[in-house]
Amino acid sequence: MSLIQRHLADSITQAMASFPAVLVTGPRQVGKSTLLQMVGRGYEYVSFDDPLQLRQAKEDPELFLQTRQPRLILDEIQYVPELFSYLKLRIDRMRMSALMEDHSQECLFLLSGSQTYHLMANVSESLAGRLAILPMQGISYREKAGVSCKLPFVPEATYLKERGKAGGTTPELWAMIHRGSMPRLVASEDDWERFYAGYVATYLERDVNQLAQVADRGDFVRMMVAVAARSGELVNYQSIAQEVGCSPTTIKRWLQILETSGIVFLLQPYHNNHLKRVIKTPKLYFMDTGLMAWLTRWITPETMMRGAKAGQFFETWVVAEIVKSYLNAGKSVRDIYYYRDADQREIDLVVERGRVVHPMEIKLTAKPTARMGQAFRLLEPVAQKGDMEIGEGVVINLYPEIIHLKENIRSLPAWYL
Repeated sequence: MSLIQRHLADSITQAMASFPAVLVTGPRQVGKSTLLQMVGRGYEYVSFDDPLQLRQAKEDPELFLQTRQPRLILDEIQYVPELFSYLKLRIDRMRMSALMEDHSQECLFLLSGSQTYHLMANVSESLAGRLAILPMQGISYREKAGVSCKLPFVPEATYLKERGKAGGTTPELWAMIHRGSMPRLVASEDDWERFYAGYVATYLERDVNQLAQVADRGDFVRMMVAVAARSGELVNYQSIAQEVGCSPTTIKRWLQILETSGIVFLLQPYHNNHLKRVIKTPKLYFMDTGLMAWLTRWITPETMMRGAKAGQFFETWVVAEIVKSYLNAGKSVRDIYYYRDADQREIDLVVERGRVVHPMEIKLTAKPTARMGQAFRLLEPVAQKGDMEIGEGVVINLYPEIIHLKENIRSLPAWYL
């Protein structure tokens, strides 16, 4: 199995210089434990997947910490909420010592967790102001390709210069989309179907049961399949409920579990006081196209590439890659949106950077045209009022070269994400 350098490592190192604790959250098996051990060389590693370590920490948190080194990596910390108040005490003692003895503070704890919802509840009570929180996802295209650029994706000259020339073949891209972004699959030849079958079983057994009591796991898996089939669409609880045979309320609760587990990403609609009749429903995207393909039974890259859902998979992959670029840079994803109005006119992505808005279209084509960016003009009222500037827009597609389609609109190959 080959080693892939993770871009989030720089963000973790920077956070360690400013915070006494760093928490990396994300879905299972995206590489959180491995990354923390690489960044935190010299830290003692403890995994709470180990039942003995788990029992010791829950029964006597103080003794558990006393018998460990001062600097710790605590893996799957969500299983031991009893530890948070003791971590707070350790941090506060260290801070007071640093103040009294006039030396710099240090990062004592590197934490990982797969269940953001429960983690955040404990963090807000115990470690507020003492903790940097960094979400993590699977391997990005840039990480797999060994690209050094770690900037969040913005379709402008500064990014493209730092990104450097990129290229690839369409079959390679579809093989990557189908394989997914889980490190074990990206870095090895492990069986794809066996991996995802085990992944879903483990996810149901460990994370879902921790977050909610699901009476029928079959219904939950059917919900995951229904959601995967709707990646890139507006959230519609009623439609999913009818397919699964559950109430919309149940579907809403289960979708929240997928979101808090990092399995899906809800893309919010773009809003501005000068834009009228904009809808408020989010769109959902699977963050791992391999899992999405396994759930919806697209078993080879070739059938996926030629199938009716090819555009859906391509759009999902593009959105997931852009989201990862922000997370890996330690940036918030709150400035990534889509636009849709009551007349169903839509812009696939809208990225707001400072006072500049960048519109983007995602097209599964190798023949981009200026007409594909015609919806970008829907954002003109924002600029006319002087609030924002409309920056360069892009049509992300499979044409191999960057070309200008018209003033302020570029065609950008997907390999440049």
